[in-house]
Parts: sequence; C-alpha cells; structure tokens
Amino acid sequence: MTAAPDLILTGAEVRTLDPARPHATAVAVRDGVIAAVGEDSDVRDWRGPRTEVVPLAGAHLVPGLVDAHSHPVWGLDMATGADLSGVTDLAGLRAALAGAERTDGWVIGFGLDHNAFGGRPVDRALVEDVLGGAPAFLRLYDGHSALASGAALARAGVTGAREFGQRSQIVCDAEGRPTGHLVEHAAMELVAEHVPRPSYAARRERLVDLLAGMAATGLTGAHVMDAGDAELVEAVARESVLPVRLRFAPWCMPGVDRAGLDELVAGQGRGGRHWTVDGVKFFMDGTVEGGTAWLEHADCHGQGTEAFWPDPDGYAAAVRHLHAAGVRTATHAIGDAAVRHVLDVVAGLGEGARGRHRIEHIETAPDALLPRFAELGVAASMQPPHTAYTRADGSDEWSRRLGAGRAGHAWRLRDLRDAGATVALGSDWPIAPYDVRAVLATARAPRGAASSRAGLTGLEALEGCTTHAARAAGEAGVTGRIAVGLRADLTALGLNPVTTPPDELAQSPVPLTVTGGHVVHRG
Repeated sequence: MTAAPDLILTGAEVRTLDPARPHATAVAVRDGVIAAVGEDSDVRDWRGPRTEVVPLAGAHLVPGLVDAHSHPVWGLDMATGADLSGVTDLAGLRAALAGAERTDGWVIGFGLDHNAFGGRPVDRALVEDVLGGAPAFLRLYDGHSALASGAALARAGVTGAREFGQRSQIVCDAEGRPTGHLVEHAAMELVAEHVPRPSYAARRERLVDLLAGMAATGLTGAHVMDAGDAELVEAVARESVLPVRLRFAPWCMPGVDRAGLDELVAGQGRGGRHWTVDGVKFFMDGTVEGGTAWLEHADCHGQGTEAFWPDPDGYAAAVRHLHAAGVRTATHAIGDAAVRHVLDVVAGLGEGARGRHRIEHIETAPDALLPRFAELGVAASMQPPHTAYTRADGSDEWSRRLGAGRAGHAWRLRDLRDAGATVALGSDWPIAPYDVRAVLATARAPRGAASSRAGLTGLEALEGCTTHAARAAGEAGVTGRIAVGLRADLTALGLNPVTTPPDELAQSPVPLTVTGGHVVHRG
C-alpha cells in the first residue's frame, strides 16, 4: 500500500463475495475505494497517523447492500399525506379518512391496498360522505391507480372518460359519470397536478431524512426507476454526502418521438457525487390489481389483454434506438404477455444486447419464459416484499384476478435463479417499505401467493442485493464485491445475513454503513 488509508474496518467477519478471497477480517479504504483486504494482523502495517480505525467486534461485513428498484425522490410526492397502508377494510378506510388531517383543505393519502375494498369496485361513493365535501386524492399502494373524490374531480375539470396516448382510464359508471377511480399515470396526473405539494424546503428535508433512514438499514445504493429531481438531488449532494448512491433511469413513455429519445440519450451521464443518470425506464404494462397487467389471457374481469404502449411495436423501436446509442433499459413488465414481449424485443437486438437490458417485477411468468432470461442475458429485477399484498389462500385481489394457474407462477425467484438468470432484488419504495433487511428476509421466505414456493438461499438473497444488483446495472467490475480497487460501499450487520433465520435477520442490528468510503451510519 503506497499511502495510508482513510478508514480501516477491523475485527469483522468479512464475506467478500470475491472468489479470489472469500473471507477476511479487516478492510482498508482510501479515496472512496477499497485499498486492502486482509486480516487484523495487517492493520498495524496499514494504518497511518490520520487513519480512522473502526473495530466491528465480530459484526458481519458484506458488500454494500443495494435496492435494485426504488423511488426515493419521486416517492416523496407519492408518499404524502395519511399513510393508509395499515387499512384492511372499508370501515377502516372510512374511519381513517374521517379523521385525516387536511392539507390546504385536501385529504391526501397513500399506500391504500386494493384488498381494503373487499372485492367491491374502487368507487368514491364508498367514502364520499365521510369527507365533508373536501377534495381527496388517495394513491393506491401499486402507484398505478388512485381514488379521487367528487370535489377533487371537479377541481381538475374531470367530468367523464377521455382518450389517452397510453393505456390509462378514467373509470366511469353506466351513466358515464367518473367513479373517482383513476387508472395509470396519465389519468392520475389530471388530478395530481392540483393536489397541494410540499415546499422545496420540506422535500429537501424529507429526502435527507429518507436517505439517512435507508442507510440505517444497511443500504448503500439504489437503482432509481424514474428521473427524480436532479436539482434537488444535486443541491443535497453539494451540501452533504448522499448516504445512498443513486442511479436514475428516466421514463420513456408511449408517443415519444426521435427528439424525445435523443434527449434521453443526451441526459445519460449527468450526475455528481454519489448520483448519476444511467439508463431509461419503460412500462410495458401496469398492475394486476388495476386490470392493466398485459396478460396472454384476460383476467377474471375480462381485462389485461392490452399493452401499456397502444402500439407495442413503438416500444420495440424506442428500445432499438436507445440500444444503438449505448443506453441501458429497464422495462416494467408484470404480466406474462408483457414479459414475453420484452424478451422478444431484446432477442431482436442481437448478441450485443447481453447484460444491457433488464425487466422489472415479473410477477407471473410461465415455465417457457424462464430460461430465456439467461439465454438473452436479461436481468430479472424483482421485489419480494410485494408478496405481502397477496394471501396464501388466494382471497386477495391479485390472486383472484389471475386465477389459480397464473397465481401459482407468482414471483419465481427460485426458478429464475435455477434457470441461470441474474436476479436483482429491491423494494420499490414507496410501494413497499425500503428496509433492505426485509428484502433479504422475504426473498428467503416468500409470503402470500408465493408462500408455497421455495425461496432463495441466504447467499443467493445476499447476492441479489450485491453481485446480482451490480450485474443488473452493468457495474460488476466496480462494485458488488469486497476487493481491492472496487468502490468502498460496505454494510456491517450484527447477524450473519447468510445463515440467520429470515425473521431474525429482518431485525438485525446495523452497526455501520459506508458509502464511497464515508461512514454514513453508525448503529
């Protein structure tokens, strides 16, 4: 070592995930990268007069944990108002809304589970009387649908159905009156743009608190599946160290023209310390619960047979354009038809597409599609905590809509790993809690509709938030392992993430989180 390190972590059980040296007890960091990996006996020779030495007293040090699908900036607006995630039935919803705090006269809520409606259609008539005439905008947990009150619809001038350039819908009753159920982004935005928004100062404070909270669970990075707010992130990054490294993938929506695609290409590489724009996010479908997942056969309501892009070939042309420009893509695809179409498009790109494209969610997929992920080099980015919105007995909205056959193909983490696929894991915050320990635990012990399926091993789950997350981002050469020359993103857990039972791991202490060589959390 030519110069003394800035930081030495010692006394640890180091699991490097580096085949060349799987285990160690000490790690040295200099200038944001790993300078040495060795034993406690090496520390005396490494340290210099200004080196900080942190004894970890037997904690388990692993490569920095990464959430492969999150929305920590855009989610600040999504997760605003009353937290309705604990509501389980209509009576509970009505009580929550009756007592909800008003924001500039509005009732705002998020995290509402479709199952709270007990199989009834999502309709403002079910809650209108408890709102006292207040405009209300309630985001359902999936982030792809919302319920608006009559007063909110009036503020937005929404009086009936409209045509959209993407698969969106203002749901109306038999007389053509809006029920308040808004499906997909374009329909929701009609009302969302009228909802009071937190001030810049409030959003900045919430972002700082949120990222600190993420780091406290052991997160050092997040693949952000939206454009975020570059000005806000840059301001925070200039004034402090972002405790979580953020990689943004702006959206590409139906109807985009060549100029729009070229703008997405030109935006690649923008960034600063611990944040960058790298990739583009597509939507091939919506959600099962909202009736907008693209399925090979209709769901039990006769829905789900259309893609989010009214012209799926337009999606293929956009991907080809971005691929030719060297841009990585990530595509939201929940239903079996959506997953198949994305795989077909990548197959048409040729061998040069290997490792450059990924599919997000993959909530139901038949056997025939699984080997194609490894064959084509397409990463599967999946969110185990989403299984909490389903039920093992099939009584939930997700399972009922799909039917037993397709629900039996839920969240096939184990099968995709067995098929040789790269399987990156995440939370999709604010759709599900961001705690990465719960992501690891649920990957090993699936819940709800996936509870009858075998989960990942402890090592495979850890890889999903480290080496496989790095592969999915095209960063396997710079992160995901503890090895000399790689980024100094490191997570120390009080319990062994590979062997500790999942329910205990979810509560593991986190004594230290290091991002880019900076200690960003001390437990």
